[in-house]
Amino acid sequence: MSTYVYKTKGTCSKQITVELDGKTIRHVTFEGGCNGNLSGISKLVEGMDLDFVVGRFKGNTCGARPTSCPDQLARALEEAYAAEQAGA
Repeated sequence: MSTYVYKTKGTCSKQITVELDGKTIRHVTFEGGCNGNLSGISKLVEGMDLDFVVGRFKGNTCGARPTSCPDQLARALEEAYAAEQAGA
C-alpha cells in the first residue's frame, strides 16, 4: 500500500492525500474545499477501482473553472499510481 500527496491546482481544495493498494483506492482525504461534498466523495470512492473513478471524474469542471475537485482527484490518482509503479 502506498500514500501519495497531490497539491491541487485551480480548486478550493489545496491538497489531496490518497492511499492505493495497486489499483484499489483505500483512502482519500482532501484539505480545504467543501467539506461535506469532499468527505462524501472520499467515502464513495474508497474500495473502488482507480480506472473506474478516473473515467468518471476526469474532465469534470466547476463553474467557469477548467477543473474541479473530482477532476483533481482523478489526476491525483493517476499520479499516485504512476509513482507507485515507478517505485516498484
